Amino acid sequence: MSPTTRHAAAGIAFALLLGTALRLVWLTADPPAHGAVGIVWHDEGAWAHNARNRALWGTWRTDAWNPVFVAPVFTALEYAAFREFGVGTWQARVVPAASGLFAAAALAIGLWAAGGRRAAMVGAWLLSTNYVFVMWNRAALMESTMTAFIVAGWAAYAMTRWRPAFGYVAGTMVTLAWFTKAAAAFFVAAIVFDALLTLALTRSARLRAIVSVDSPSADDARGAVATLVGMAASAACVVVLFVVPHWTDYRFYNWQMSVTRKPSYTVRALMDRISWLPFVQGFFTRMWADLVAASLATLVVLSQWRRASPAARLLVLWLLVGFVELAVHDAGNERRYVMLIPALIALAALLVGRRKGDCPPYLSTGDSPRQPAERLPWVAAPVVVFLCYLVIGTAFRLTLLADVVAGQLSQAVRMSVPLAVACGVALTWVWRRRADRLVPGEWPAWTVAALVLAIVAGDLAQFAQWAVRRTTRNYEASLLVGRLLPAGTLVHGKLANGLSLDNRIRPVFVGNHFGNYDDRTSRDDVRYVLTYASPYVGYEGRVIRDVLAAYPHRAVVARFEVTETGDGDRAVLVDKFGARDGEPPAPVLPAIPASRE
Repeated sequence: MSPTTRHAAAGIAFALLLGTALRLVWLTADPPAHGAVGIVWHDEGAWAHNARNRALWGTWRTDAWNPVFVAPVFTALEYAAFREFGVGTWQARVVPAASGLFAAAALAIGLWAAGGRRAAMVGAWLLSTNYVFVMWNRAALMESTMTAFIVAGWAAYAMTRWRPAFGYVAGTMVTLAWFTKAAAAFFVAAIVFDALLTLALTRSARLRAIVSVDSPSADDARGAVATLVGMAASAACVVVLFVVPHWTDYRFYNWQMSVTRKPSYTVRALMDRISWLPFVQGFFTRMWADLVAASLATLVVLSQWRRASPAARLLVLWLLVGFVELAVHDAGNERRYVMLIPALIALAALLVGRRKGDCPPYLSTGDSPRQPAERLPWVAAPVVVFLCYLVIGTAFRLTLLADVVAGQLSQAVRMSVPLAVACGVALTWVWRRRADRLVPGEWPAWTVAALVLAIVAGDLAQFAQWAVRRTTRNYEASLLVGRLLPAGTLVHGKLANGLSLDNRIRPVFVGNHFGNYDDRTSRDDVRYVLTYASPYVGYEGRVIRDVLAAYPHRAVVARFEVTETGDGDRAVLVDKFGARDGEPPAPVLPAIPASRE
């Protein structure tokens, strides 16, 4: 290694060490409720359900809720953690924490291949310390692990320029991402499209002439073939070994969870979800500088599309197809946005991290990163307008926060759309004439360092704010449940799963038309129910109210302080048969407010 390479490797290693500390310290603490990042903590026990069953009872299935058929890879990793370290909250969270570190390391390696050493350092620091990503890496949910496999797939795809055989790794990682969570379908589509496009451009001179694209290199073509082969082979193995033997359950869960429960697909609904993207969550507000840099990097790639490397093209497809997935699927749930964080950071790192002597970040050929930028085609104007809408809308969100919190988004949309259209058209026009003035070929080292330090400092300040106010109420409530109920006690409700990680109760999950739904009102063998009393009864899911209504003589056995929306959240343990002969019935719990219905 040259001294410069050693320094870069040391910088990346130090970033990963800091990222390790952020993810592992106070691992049983509650996710942030003040300035939340969208984590629903009581989902942790639900998604670790099968792994917990196997670790404690020696069987994967104990009731009709079996997410192993939705997320087999995540379930297997959680079981491995439970088997090695025991069953508990911090053990369950080790898997996403390790996934987040794996993602940061993989992103750095991919950026080294795609953009050089400085880009790799920038990406490692930004992803290792990103507040939203760190907090999701501390929650035992699938998003971190799915995203980590997506990052690894992109990194291996970028590394095919070193050795095409890395394509086999890329394909395998993409398959693992899909079987961790089916939401990775957007990235499957993106990488398959880019690989097929690379092969088509290699074989067809006529196609290259039509789209004005240079011929990909032989290594790019071999890497694309290896990626497709690796994906097909790994997917075939999972299908033969897991899907086919459990086809009935696999089809039911994936159809029920991925299709039946999805929102409306009318034109109005789609337009609403697109318009909500900058406002409905604080996701982009927390990483606004990354968003601006990533948007500029996207325009650079689009303007140099004819010579863009497969790794750069795939980053843009990752981002844009991911936004399409959000618009079609669910723009209101912040967990859907986690998969975009590494793409935003990678594009930002390529923009500010390129320098002389390193591999040009966007071009597959050429010796200088100062090669003049090409004209941005007018066909890219809708993308420019959309990116301007995200940047402008996110800035407006801060000034209209009260309206946004109240769900009144119309004013924010009306203010942002005209400005976004005007700025997008103007930016496209200017870019076609003076692109070299808009984006410098190489950023000065002190500018890069100052920008990265400012972003990292902001993320660390948010982490410090959470750390000062942190609580462990959910963990303590789980321990208290274990002291109240003997091992093996059946307990109804989704919250029973959420409070099961640090005890040995047997949760009986009740979902909406799945997971013990049909017999929810007739399970007399299940004596207890765990549910919320505050913010309101049935907060975790309205089907639990059916269970409560079926047992009017229930009585509250215990109350627990928990943290979900902020201070004042309460969970209750209910005895479904609490009232005895000669005793007055327990008071009826308060109904859901009309605004919540």
